[in-house]
Amino acid sequence: MTPLDAAHAAMETGGEAERLAFYAAFADSQIFLLLEEEPEGEVITPRAVDAGEGEILLAFDSEDRLVAFTQGEAAFAAMSGRGLVAMMAGQGLGLGLNLEAPSAMVLPPEALDWLAETLGHGPEAAEEIPVEVATPDLPRALLLALDGKLASAAGLATAALLARATYRSGAEGHLLAFVDAKEGAEHALAGAANEALKFSGLEAEALDVAFLEDGSPLAQAMTRHGMRFNLPEPETPEPYQPAPPGSDPNKPPKLR
Repeated sequence: MTPLDAAHAAMETGGEAERLAFYAAFADSQIFLLLEEEPEGEVITPRAVDAGEGEILLAFDSEDRLVAFTQGEAAFAAMSGRGLVAMMAGQGLGLGLNLEAPSAMVLPPEALDWLAETLGHGPEAAEEIPVEVATPDLPRALLLALDGKLASAAGLATAALLARATYRSGAEGHLLAFVDAKEGAEHALAGAANEALKFSGLEAEALDVAFLEDGSPLAQAMTRHGMRFNLPEPETPEPYQPAPPGSDPNKPPKLR
């Protein structure tokens, strides 16, 4: 079972929230797209299959599943689900996802276009200045969506603070502030917050995004009265250390 299998199973027995959670999992997954031939630079030729009601491309959430489906070596391109959706948007093609696997399904062109629009519509900039913050009051579904989405933003900021804010204009809303964001990561972090809002099924809720330095007055106030999400540190791969010959009893050294 892969994370996409689990999200698909939940969608099959759940409702709208589970359907949105599946699309969020698909967007964040690494996907292997079946190709006709090896890529030439940045140019790829996906393998299209006639599905009766139109052509579909074939993609899988693991290289092993792709090889099992083709029953042999095959050319592929690896990309994120969101990258694949952006590439296919407006092409009139469907997507056969994980065929012959537990999460097998065919996404029609309309579903891919909807997902591309959802992922591509970012948050709007605002100039409101908060003058007071208080304990947040957001639905649990959105808090869980935020927690899951922020976990994938490892290394982009040290933490995120959530509070209910009253602005100088008198307006009220919820504010999500990223602390010590890496330079150039602002768009990705704001997009992650925006996606959490959309895939929680609670688009009617408003969620403003800000970027603060640790120790700033607003960051201190939000720490006292709000919620804190610590973003994980990016994993540092261990340097490769070849095992000495004969150290694995299941792989004895070969004799010349």
